[in-house]
Amino acid sequence: MNEELKVPTMAEYMAEGKQPEILFWVGSAGSYDDRAKKISKAFVKLLNNAGVDFAVLGEEESNTGDVAKRAGNEFLFQMQAMMNIEVLNAYEVTRIVTCDPHSFNCLKNEYPSLGGVYDVVHHTQYIKELIDTGRLSVNGDTYKGKRITFHDPCYLGRANSEFEAPRSVLQNTKATLVEMKKNKRFALCCGAGGAQMFKEPEKGDKDVNVLRTEQALETTPDIIATGCPYCNTMMTDGIKAKEKEDSITVLDVAELIANMQ
Repeated sequence: MNEELKVPTMAEYMAEGKQPEILFWVGSAGSYDDRAKKISKAFVKLLNNAGVDFAVLGEEESNTGDVAKRAGNEFLFQMQAMMNIEVLNAYEVTRIVTCDPHSFNCLKNEYPSLGGVYDVVHHTQYIKELIDTGRLSVNGDTYKGKRITFHDPCYLGRANSEFEAPRSVLQNTKATLVEMKKNKRFALCCGAGGAQMFKEPEKGDKDVNVLRTEQALETTPDIIATGCPYCNTMMTDGIKAKEKEDSITVLDVAELIANMQ
């Protein structure tokens, strides 16, 4: 993605006395992981194309504390959360959009009790909103004839009961959507949740991400679509473990739509 992307910061808006429509919460993966950065760029491309007035915190954004909380360090979580809430409230942020379901769940469900009350939206929900309101047009036959299966992120699906938005967005690709046997509320975790991303898996017959990848492969897909940077990493590793990286691609929903712009 070589085109120039416009990514203003909240500090720049504050200097001009303006308030953006949304704050794009990039998240740790979207900021530092090379693969996840591509998802962030794809989403920004969609925001630019739709003419959305948005901003990021930039260097003022810190980890939500989600990983610390899942790992059992409540004290560290609250320290991180309070620091972020102070920044967000100082900027009078009201609506937050993020590509990371872990950040989405944490900001939406765990920050309010600490004084951080915001309208928090997952990027697939927001992309659907942009398409439904006509602000973002999706044309072309880039994926026509392809088979796409969607892997439900735990913190978007089971934790927050959002199953429809990503599938609605994917309908715009004109690809054939094929469901895994275990989908939506019964979808299997990719193995990255609950701080599992940052430790070796427990010993078992098979790594969870490989097991989930095998379930995806049963649908004979051309593309495995995800809505989470961590799921993207785990499913990509699963594809490599099954030696299918030459024939199957793992892409975020935002990347699929951005590729059609």
